[in-house]
Amino acid sequence: MNTETSTDPALSAQIANVLRESAELKEEAVALLLSKGVVLDLSTKWLTQKKYCEAFGINSVQTVNNWIKRGIIPPENVRVIPELNDLRLIKAVPYQPR
Repeated sequence: MNTETSTDPALSAQIANVLRESAELKEEAVALLLSKGVVLDLSTKWLTQKKYCEAFGINSVQTVNNWIKRGIIPPENVRVIPELNDLRLIKAVPYQPR
């Protein structure tokens, strides 16, 4: 078995293509949101509820839902994207229940 690290040119080309397509889709999504009047500050990290739980060690998405309902996570730190099936994004900062 060869222990040298080598890069397959075909694989590299596929990866480059996927990255290019991903960047194009991101631009299209931002343009769509802007056309609908939704502005996201992309300099701030926003996470889905599931990713928020993973990032901050929370056991249940329901806990995050409850924090949103109770105002522990302030409304300005929650974005709902109707064009993406009402996807909720949460600003990636730690919140503490009162």
